[in-house]
Formats: sequence, structure tokens, C-alpha cells
Amino acid sequence: MKVITTERLYLRRITLKDAPAILKLLNDKDWILNIGDRCIRTETQAEEYIKTRFLKSYKEQGFGFYAVILKASGEFIGTAGLVDRDGLDHVDIGYGFLPEFRGKGYAYEATSAIYDYGYEVLKLDKIIAIVNPDNKGSIKLLEKLGLVFEKMVRLPDEDKDIKLFS
Repeated sequence: MKVITTERLYLRRITLKDAPAILKLLNDKDWILNIGDRCIRTETQAEEYIKTRFLKSYKEQGFGFYAVILKASGEFIGTAGLVDRDGLDHVDIGYGFLPEFRGKGYAYEATSAIYDYGYEVLKLDKIIAIVNPDNKGSIKLLEKLGLVFEKMVRLPDEDKDIKLFS
């Protein structure tokens, strides 16, 4: 089910068929460095992750992270979306892309569309973002979206502080 369409992309709900792509994304060295190691090493584990994270969020919240697909080829290039995360007062916007699709403007195109979707369709009162303090690329993208650094926070069950933008 397509949720959002942009000039070059469409965003749709993630399904169990996306397990191979999700497995690849979650094991990318930059994902592990900036977002964290989810310890997903098999397609079966990726399917379970999809069920307990993505599908659960759609059911309980009505939104979540979406598969980002190139219109031209139909390729899965990453994920982007919104999450109601424990430890935060507002919905959080986030993304992750496979290495070969970074630096092409897809992350901004997808997150900008999601940002608008959150306010215009979902009628959210505020969208925030969290980011690893060392992730300069993501910080630049958040600032381009119009978000500004507010404070350092530590989420439940995490061992380091992260930057919160609002």
C-alpha cells in the first residue's frame, strides 16, 4: 500500500517480503554505528523484527517506518517514517538508507514528504528527531528540514546521550 509519493520515490508499508532488504539495511556498518546493532542476522530474524516493530506500529499507531522505493526501478533503497518512541514526548522522524543510495537527495526527499504527511494528514502537533551526536550528515538533514537542536537526551535502555531536535 503506497502511503506517500514524491517526484522520484514512493513510500509504502513494509511487509514480510522486505525481510532480505531489511536484513541488509540493519547490518550496514553505518546503521550499526549511528542507529545501533539490532542483532538481526537471518531473514527469519528480520521477519520477526518486521512483525514486532513495523507491523505492530501500523496496527497500534496507524503509522510507522515505510519502505522507500525508487519509482524508476522499483528498488527498495531504505526506510523512513515516524515512530512514537518510549522516552520521548512527541513523535520522532527517522530514516536509514542503503549505502549505494546515499548522497543522492533521497533521504531529504523522503523525510520532507513524511514531515508534511505527519502534520497535514496525521495532524500531529509536533514532530521531533533524535540523532547520534557524531552523525553530521543526519544533523545537516534535520536542520534542512527546519528542526533545531534542543537538548541532549538518553532514551530508556540506552547507554549514551543523543541529540534531540525539534
